[in-house]
Amino acid sequence: MERLNSVAGWGDMDFNSHMRNTAYLDKSADVRLMFFSRHGFPIAEFAKLKLGPVVMKDEITYFKEIKLLDKIEISLTVAGLSADGSRHLFRNEFYRVDGKCAAIVSSLGGWLDLTTRRFIVPPARLLAALTSLPKTDDFAVLPSNIDRDD
Repeated sequence: MERLNSVAGWGDMDFNSHMRNTAYLDKSADVRLMFFSRHGFPIAEFAKLKLGPVVMKDEITYFKEIKLLDKIEISLTVAGLSADGSRHLFRNEFYRVDGKCAAIVSSLGGWLDLTTRRFIVPPARLLAALTSLPKTDDFAVLPSNIDRDD
């Protein structure tokens, strides 16, 4: 399982002195991009291919607070994937140092051709990286983004 150890920093806090909702989204994106980079897709490779990940929907479920300077561990799994890899549902779980799950972020996304601005099927080696991610217990096969009407 992909994991990132991090800390809740000053810029991650909201008015109520706990981690703001967009900080969860930012850290989730960081974990995904680190995963892609480790699997041969650093930002430069995406730029070369004129290909970009796009998020269509994020959902956050909160369980416990994360406060300033709390150490956190963020995991990455795949909860859904289309057969052609054009659509994916990533799940990030945020754990506090006490082992309690603080939040779960689910992000539905796909792959955008940065020239045509249309969804595309990812290259075979990117699909291989996606399929290497551990699957959640409730993993589902998703419909393709290619079949949808624009």
